[in-house]
Amino acid sequence: MALGKYSRVDGRKSSSSYCSTVTLVVFVALCLVGVWMMTSSSVVPVQNADVASQEKKNQVKEQANESNESTVRNENNESTVSNENNESNPKQFEDNPGDLPEDATKGDTNVNSAKEENNEPQENKSASEKTSEDAAVENEEEKLVKKEDETKFEDVSKTETENHEAQTEDGESKAKNKDSEAGDTTTDSTDDNSSMQQDSDEGSNEKKGNLDENEKKSEENSNETKDGQNVDGQIEEKVDQNEDKESDQTSEKKKDGQAKDLASSEVFPSGAQSELLNETTTQTGAWATQATESKNEKEAQTPSKPNWKLCNVTAGPDYIPCLDNWQAIRSLRSTKHYEHRERHCPEEPPTCLVPLPEGYQRPIEWPTSREKIWYHNVPHTKLAQIKGHQNWVKVSGDYLTFPGGGTQFKNGALHYIDVIQQAIPDIAWGKRTRVVLDVGCGVASFGGFLFERDVLTMSFAPKDEHEAQVQFALERGIPAISAVMGTKRLQFPGRVFDVVHCARCRVPWHIEGGKLLLELNRVLRPGGFFIWSATPIYQKLPDDVAIWQAMKELTKSMCWEVVSITRDTVNGVGIAVYQKPTTNECYEKRTQNVPPVCQESDDPNAAWNVPLQACMHKIPVVETERGSKWPKQWPARVEQPPYWLLSSQVGVYGKAAPEDFTADYQHWKRVVAKSYLTGMGINWSSVRNVMDMKAIYGGFAAALRDLKVWVMNVVPIDSPDTLPIIYERGLFGMYHDWCESFSTYPRSYDLLHADHLFSKVKKRCNLVAVVAEVDRILRPEGKLIVRDKVEIINEVESLVKAMHWEVRLTYSKDKEGILCVQKTVWRPTEVETVAYAIA
Repeated sequence: MALGKYSRVDGRKSSSSYCSTVTLVVFVALCLVGVWMMTSSSVVPVQNADVASQEKKNQVKEQANESNESTVRNENNESTVSNENNESNPKQFEDNPGDLPEDATKGDTNVNSAKEENNEPQENKSASEKTSEDAAVENEEEKLVKKEDETKFEDVSKTETENHEAQTEDGESKAKNKDSEAGDTTTDSTDDNSSMQQDSDEGSNEKKGNLDENEKKSEENSNETKDGQNVDGQIEEKVDQNEDKESDQTSEKKKDGQAKDLASSEVFPSGAQSELLNETTTQTGAWATQATESKNEKEAQTPSKPNWKLCNVTAGPDYIPCLDNWQAIRSLRSTKHYEHRERHCPEEPPTCLVPLPEGYQRPIEWPTSREKIWYHNVPHTKLAQIKGHQNWVKVSGDYLTFPGGGTQFKNGALHYIDVIQQAIPDIAWGKRTRVVLDVGCGVASFGGFLFERDVLTMSFAPKDEHEAQVQFALERGIPAISAVMGTKRLQFPGRVFDVVHCARCRVPWHIEGGKLLLELNRVLRPGGFFIWSATPIYQKLPDDVAIWQAMKELTKSMCWEVVSITRDTVNGVGIAVYQKPTTNECYEKRTQNVPPVCQESDDPNAAWNVPLQACMHKIPVVETERGSKWPKQWPARVEQPPYWLLSSQVGVYGKAAPEDFTADYQHWKRVVAKSYLTGMGINWSSVRNVMDMKAIYGGFAAALRDLKVWVMNVVPIDSPDTLPIIYERGLFGMYHDWCESFSTYPRSYDLLHADHLFSKVKKRCNLVAVVAEVDRILRPEGKLIVRDKVEIINEVESLVKAMHWEVRLTYSKDKEGILCVQKTVWRPTEVETVAYAIA
């Protein structure tokens, strides 16, 4: 490089020729260095350029003045320090400038050269000692140096800004520390400009100290962003390997105006108090983030999306894998106890998709659906032919209509319900009686009309020759499951139903020691009612008389009290009402222990694949034990913790059980009100059948209680057994293993809600099969809401996208995410034959 502007030349004026030679040499050297820097396509170690420049400087200085050796030695020392710093540059920046513009690369190369000039000792020289030629050369050199300095600081500032943005987005302070250590430039442009303006007497040691101090400041700034917070206290989103896709989807949903509402109200995880904020993503500049690079590599290593196929099965559009396993049914040794109607799940659940019925249409909305449904959605006429005269179901053009009757209430269910209320005032529909079990429900008209009395009814019937009766019920918007009373317990806890009802359900209650009726005794709450309306009560045929006599003896031995035997003159039927005892006094006074009292070790709440037993469980008598008292009247019972939840018990979320219950309820009320009802874009008037796939205390269902919906609360068998709490608050549900098929027909539900279910299920099951089951039970245009870990959200999203589902919105915060998707009518064309489902 040329001599500094104020370099000392021992007070002697050089001759004109001598100056011209020096000027020529310096100018040529500058041109060579400039051309080399302009044409360089990658950043190379700069010490060679510095050495060459230094040699030229030394030659000029030796010719000009040999007495200035100390200054040259200082410059050599500074050059050595600068070159050592250059050697620490990361190799990835040396070999690959990426998408950086050419001037940015040049700026990085010139950093050391410019800094070396700034660090040279400077001394004043009087104007009289300069020749006009010296002044001209020095002015030209000063312009070049100033231009290089400006370019350097502009490029360095630009590069640091880009790096800071990338580091802020990735939330990785480590990357920023590396940037601070790499190269010889660790300060920002303001610090460098300040050092240019320092007094000329400040030496290189002081400047080196400034650099060290600025390095410390840079490290402190990195530490401040390590916790994901900016200086102003705003929470900064952490962008991990999965969030690029989520950010794109978030942007699409913001266009619909939904994102803003959800972002201001969402809560992660379930039960937490922190609010979900909008996710922001900053442009990263020239370099790809580590998150993007890792994400792309993981996607490359991830197996391709499943090739969804259509199930070829005998049941066709009505396929229920665990009930249509013909291979298992054919191998049964006996069907005497309806074993062929029970669940026989395949070892590997199907991963194919169930076809739609031809001509399928969007279901009719409630309450109109209670009266009629589309024929093509459930194209079965057998039940209409057999039971049409009893007003079960009739075919009327494009519709199947339901006059509101049944075998025992041909002239209307509401009149039948009112007759019961008049006969038993204590039943108090919708107050004392809230949760009912309807056995052998038919098309579930009884439960459908009990909604008008604010009563929730769990209806069930087998998938048998009475074709599609449960499917009719679900299509109408009435709760129902496919089940049978055979050899195993019903999938409900003990002592939970306020009333059990059976209207000519053709169940042989009296046989085998009353085993089936004793199962109803297990699930009936102490003090609850059993309502039985059947021909043995009012007909005098020999078979009816024999059954009635057997039932009287059985119910007496069970200590059930006959409360009422009533004749419904309008419907022409008889109704017998029994009440379960509230103490053990009757059991202890019996002369014979028949049926026997169950052993103390027998848990009445154990219900998953547990064989039936012909025994009775004792009535709880301790005041703090569930079943010793009747719950509060509806609706107070839905909001208050049950009396038997004690502060000494630890709840699911780690708090005392009553506090846990309340916190869960408040959490879901907030989420439903501020997010689900307003931020999801869901038309709730079209939602009727809802399932919470992993319910805890039933808080989600309780938060929806003011809507015209019903919620099936499913408690997975590997989750804490909180289902009794759900029933205690006037809601209902059942146990289930999501590694198996659910006992319902295809296209049963309008909305499925899965709160941290899939991450748990994935540890035991094939997630593809679980998603296929979700597709089976969800109606076209139905919604799935998933709250789970980000990686699970992305995996589920990928699977449903392969089924052409519409992604409504997706968000994430601190590795927790939420996804809302809508099923479409798309079905694959490729077919997969399920061998075990072929009859």
